[in-house]
Amino acid sequence: MLRFLLVFSVFISSCIFSQKKLNLIPYPQKIEFSEGEFTIPKALILSEYLPKEETEYFKKHFDKAFTFKYEKNQNKVHIVHSFYPPTISHVSNKDDEKKEKYSIYISSKRITINSYTKQGYFLALQTLIQLFEQYKDSGKIPAMKIEDEPKFAWRGMHLDVCRHFFTVEEVKQYIDYLAMYKLNTFHWHLTDDQGWRIEIKKYPKLTQVGSKRKESMIGAYVDNTFDGKPYGPYFYTQDQIKEVVKYAQERHITVVPEIEMPGHALAALTAYPELACTKGPFEPATKWGVFDDVFCPKDETFKFLENVLDEVMTLFPSEYIHIGGDECPKTRWKECAHCQELIKKNNLKDEHGLQSYFIHKIEKYVNSKGRKIIGWDEILEGGLAPNAAVMSWTGVNGGIEAAKSGHFAVMTPGSYCYFDHYQGDPATEPNAFGGFTPLDKVYSYNPIPSELNKEQAKFIKGVQANLWTEYILDFKQVQYMIFPRLFALSEVGWGTADPKNYKEFEGRVINEFKVLDKMGVNYAKSIYNITGKVTAANNGVSYELSTSQDPNGIRYTLDGTDPTVNSQVYKSPVSVSKSLTVKSAYFENGQLKSAVSSQTFTVSKTTGKKITLEQQPSENYSFGGAFTLVDGIIGNQRQLGKTWLGFPGKDVVATIDFGQKTQFSEVYFNTLDNKGSWIHFAKSAQIFISDDGANFKMIKEIGKEEILNAKGKIKLTIGNQNSKYIKVKIENAGIIPTGNPGADSKAWLFVDEIGVN
Repeated sequence: MLRFLLVFSVFISSCIFSQKKLNLIPYPQKIEFSEGEFTIPKALILSEYLPKEETEYFKKHFDKAFTFKYEKNQNKVHIVHSFYPPTISHVSNKDDEKKEKYSIYISSKRITINSYTKQGYFLALQTLIQLFEQYKDSGKIPAMKIEDEPKFAWRGMHLDVCRHFFTVEEVKQYIDYLAMYKLNTFHWHLTDDQGWRIEIKKYPKLTQVGSKRKESMIGAYVDNTFDGKPYGPYFYTQDQIKEVVKYAQERHITVVPEIEMPGHALAALTAYPELACTKGPFEPATKWGVFDDVFCPKDETFKFLENVLDEVMTLFPSEYIHIGGDECPKTRWKECAHCQELIKKNNLKDEHGLQSYFIHKIEKYVNSKGRKIIGWDEILEGGLAPNAAVMSWTGVNGGIEAAKSGHFAVMTPGSYCYFDHYQGDPATEPNAFGGFTPLDKVYSYNPIPSELNKEQAKFIKGVQANLWTEYILDFKQVQYMIFPRLFALSEVGWGTADPKNYKEFEGRVINEFKVLDKMGVNYAKSIYNITGKVTAANNGVSYELSTSQDPNGIRYTLDGTDPTVNSQVYKSPVSVSKSLTVKSAYFENGQLKSAVSSQTFTVSKTTGKKITLEQQPSENYSFGGAFTLVDGIIGNQRQLGKTWLGFPGKDVVATIDFGQKTQFSEVYFNTLDNKGSWIHFAKSAQIFISDDGANFKMIKEIGKEEILNAKGKIKLTIGNQNSKYIKVKIENAGIIPTGNPGADSKAWLFVDEIGVN
């Protein structure tokens, strides 16, 4: 057995360590404490037999704290590293599952690290770095045994560099963050409608033309405003790609490139319009969203993509090549004589079958090169390619379908894993894409769906979070959006996240902020802000405030004034029985320590009442469930945050029980219009009343014209009514019409509060 030695000086100490939980992220699978401690020295003696790259990485973390010396004399060694089995080259396929497994034994005289591979050794060093950071002030690490390995083989982070570009050095920093917290996959989104970011030598116009756009959308999507500034040309040369891949390999991170097809292709079609179904002209998109012009499935297109993939596969040694496959409108294919003939010739059912034909053809080529494809869950349309893996983003159903059919899946549902969503109160956060995915929600995610049995669950390859950059203009904002949520993702992927102990995890997160501070990372401090939970109560709702800090530090007002003046100490949930604005903040020793959180309640006769929905919202936009529609909070039409429910292709049919017969004469609700994200105003709405909850009578109906004229802010006068139940049916716009982003797909319907006066 080879033994590699990392040596430290040791001093005797009489300190006895408590059995408290360590400040490690992700938390190891097993820790056992024992008596004694290891004293951290100033001079570190390293065995010259240690794996060089990994050990040099370790040294860089402490180049200012310690002096280092390599030495052959093993008698002085107090920290030992052993590979098992005896040589890495003889690791069997069976043991390949253990390539990330390691153990650390810390006694008063030495630290011993065991692993099967250099990757396992590298992961052990990450744990050791965190232990040194935690105990640097005391200078003594408690004696313990750590036995550790990840639950999931794929633990990934994605970065979109198409909407906004990031330099090679910034991408390297991103990779460093992944390595620090034991993630092992970097998904690099390199092509899209808004920009082509990878040099392809055979097709120089891809970067000459496709890597720049005339301007960019700014602000909220509904504002429809642009900066008027040319963006680009921005792209990575092949030498830069090689540099990044090598950098990642040194940190045992696999880089998975994404080349989008058949949709999200405008930048490529601008450079080579002959690959489209129409003649164009085209230009890289300046707006965000989905566009009708996609790759046409003809011979020259497949030859182009094969040539592109040849160069991509030469640059990236990853097992998987990501081919996108998402959000591909079928509008152009329906109008294209060639596409219709292809459908007929190959006995395809429809355009969805043509998408499957497209993906199968690409997969066959990639497989011929010894690689595999992975794509977003839309590649399931029309039938999944034989060896393809699925990245399940629209929810968990794509992963479930893939696993049940014997295909690998990476779980990345937007409701838990989209880090472009808001992570705190949208009113106090920078502009984001929408949704609401706070730290505790990420931490609560279980990547294995309950619908799968034990054998099917083996096909869940792992978990990944995605960072789309429509609203992320620079790398400081990248940092803000991934931290601290990356900590939660890390522990979910490692398999040690325990939602029941979230508060304990939250404490470790706050402790880890010291490391981010030292690194100069611009992380989100939303965790310090006051959060509010709304629940039903007599005559309205109850508003419970909480904080990651001492709850006695919460102060609030009920009249909308700033809590720094004449506020009261929070002791129990606030009763909300009339319209008011609660402003709250956290204070220490009389000093404001958080942002001021504000929540306005508009109380009506439905507020806090029992509500049922015939169809449930998308899990990506379902925060609070049906109760969101009667919690007294009216949504902001410029922010798709936690106050909205989103329904893909579904009507909203909500029944509200007043509890007793109630008089009312007005009904109100809001819907949204954000066509770039496939969100359309409602088509119609009907109001019904009932005394028994079974037999309903319609009392009011409005059509699309009235909804458009009201710009989605619906307020209906319905005459004097007196009933125990009210039912509100809000009709989805249906299939998106031609000429709109996502044409021929199902529209989304977003609704907020349903109020009655």
